[in-house]
Amino acid sequence: MENCNNFCVIMAGGIGSRFWPLSTTEKPKQFLDILGIGRTLLQLTYDRFSRIIPTENFLVVTSENHKELVLSQLPELKDSQVLSEPLRRNTAPCIAYATYKILNICPDANMIVAPSDHLILKEDYFLEEVNNGLRYVSERDVLLTLGLQPSRPETGYGYIQVAEKTEFERKENLFRVKTFTEKPDRKMAELFLETGEFYWNSGIFIWSAKAILNAFAIHLPDVNALFDYGKKHINTPDEMHYVNKVYSECPNISIDYGVMEKAKNVYVLCADFGWSDLGTWGSLYENYKKDQAANAVSGNRIFLYDTKRCIINMPDEKIVVIQGLKDFIVVESEKILLICKKEDEQQIRQFVADVMLKEGKDKKTAQ
Repeated sequence: MENCNNFCVIMAGGIGSRFWPLSTTEKPKQFLDILGIGRTLLQLTYDRFSRIIPTENFLVVTSENHKELVLSQLPELKDSQVLSEPLRRNTAPCIAYATYKILNICPDANMIVAPSDHLILKEDYFLEEVNNGLRYVSERDVLLTLGLQPSRPETGYGYIQVAEKTEFERKENLFRVKTFTEKPDRKMAELFLETGEFYWNSGIFIWSAKAILNAFAIHLPDVNALFDYGKKHINTPDEMHYVNKVYSECPNISIDYGVMEKAKNVYVLCADFGWSDLGTWGSLYENYKKDQAANAVSGNRIFLYDTKRCIINMPDEKIVVIQGLKDFIVVESEKILLICKKEDEQQIRQFVADVMLKEGKDKKTAQ
């Protein structure tokens, strides 16, 4: 279904600090070929949605520092399709900016909003469900998110509790949302799985531009008022001046907390299309090709002895010999070497903070 009213917004403003030292503020993980397949995560996201969305209907929202990087990786896009954020303000202002931009072009638009760093293994099935979602939202004032059947009591994901099933084209996987829960502890995550009422929140949204604008007006009126006041500057030479002013006054707030958790017209399309948010080295390990000893290895000159279940990412030119490690992360990038137990990878953010404090905020060692 390629419809001129369907748009795709790719959110590419994250800094990917949990993938340090490979991911830095200069080049966060969405701009890296982290899977070793010749395409960056941003390019893979564009490739996926370009099968159902026309090139001219894409918008990528990113930091102003990364606009040129986006354009170099996605040469298909025009300069005007890459929206520069002057400050990091989380996902609600990012989505508000993209929505006003789209409404200026096409008042009857439907929108897919997706992060730039997710992995989808079953793309055909995924796009089929996205198309189902686009049909559903095109005639209704609803906010739709995609939910995944949980396979384990994961504490790093958000969860969606479903209420009653919703009738649409005889489908069995569309529900009204009852509650959202952010990253529960292990005990609660296990309880969620037992009930069968909870799904992982993918962070991928589908709605009409009018529906999300209505939701901003109700639930985030301050944010909406800032963008609405200057909407006449959208797609004019004054756009960046107006955006700089808006962002300086905008709160730092996520779309989940600001809108989705409060709105009454939220629905979830539940499916299992081989999704991972690739948020950590551990999630990359799960999705990476492995050798006979279950090591996920990137690098051409690596020699392993009595080493199992490790994730190892080294520069191609470096000869590396590792003996006796089990369940470790070993990564080198630029002048930084990280050796960390896989089970302790949540501490990586603290490692980054400590390095920056001791070494100074050098861009090469930044988060």
